[in-house]
Amino acid sequence: MNETQSVKQRFIEDFAARHGLGTDAVDTLLRAVSAGGGTMAQFSHPELGGMGQWTRGGMIMVGDMFNQGLKYRVDTLCTEISDALMQNHALAAELRSHASGGQGYGMGAWWPEEFGNPSSSGAQNDLRYAFFPGARRLVVEKAGAQAIYDTGEHMISGVSQQQGGDQSLSFSSQFGVVQLTNLPRIEHAGHRESLSDSTPWKEQPTTDAPVLAQAPHPSPMPPSSPVPAAAPPRAPVASAPAASEPGARAVDDIFAVIERLADLRAKGILSEEEFAAKKAELLARL
Repeated sequence: MNETQSVKQRFIEDFAARHGLGTDAVDTLLRAVSAGGGTMAQFSHPELGGMGQWTRGGMIMVGDMFNQGLKYRVDTLCTEISDALMQNHALAAELRSHASGGQGYGMGAWWPEEFGNPSSSGAQNDLRYAFFPGARRLVVEKAGAQAIYDTGEHMISGVSQQQGGDQSLSFSSQFGVVQLTNLPRIEHAGHRESLSDSTPWKEQPTTDAPVLAQAPHPSPMPPSSPVPAAAPPRAPVASAPAASEPGARAVDDIFAVIERLADLRAKGILSEEEFAAKKAELLARL
């Protein structure tokens, strides 16, 4: 063993040899899992099926969505890396050091430091962005003004800026293109509201809550004959709870249905046209 190798480099070479991966693919996964706090990762590498996403104990997505073997492989690799980062403090410290020194993260970073290091960041024209999967936050800065957005289940990887008109922003995620207008903005006081990306850095005016008029005191009633006791009040009928908006579980359900349809197609029960139509219909719900 080369004694001059860093802890990170020794880990990468050993991991690559044991799992039959290239060192570049291992390095990509290692940095992605570290940036996600050891619980999630967003990555893109040809050996891993292109762009993908991993959440510990949760959803796993790869470029080939019907390749269950690749999903299992990614889960195994990321879980082992996550365990190594928790147990090997020297490895975790070296990754943090490289992130703060080699890429301009940490001290002097332009985003809120409590978010840690982003898994992806970039700049285009007069704006820059950084995505933090652990906090599920997207920070966008334009002309020195910042706005913070809740990304929910999206894993942000790229930015596109419309050059004309309102210069609207859109980002790439595992679900496709997501418009900045569709992400709820996080205000300083924790208030969330969806804002147009044509004015994402403008504070919205607040309105005072309406004051309810006080009902007049009832005038005294003259004495009257005794009134028979009223029947006991009926128990209120519980109303059905409002349907909650679809979240991560609904997304998982849609992908599970698509996978079942793929099995039916493989068995010849569904034609290619029927499968494509159903798949498009399900993906349109995301």
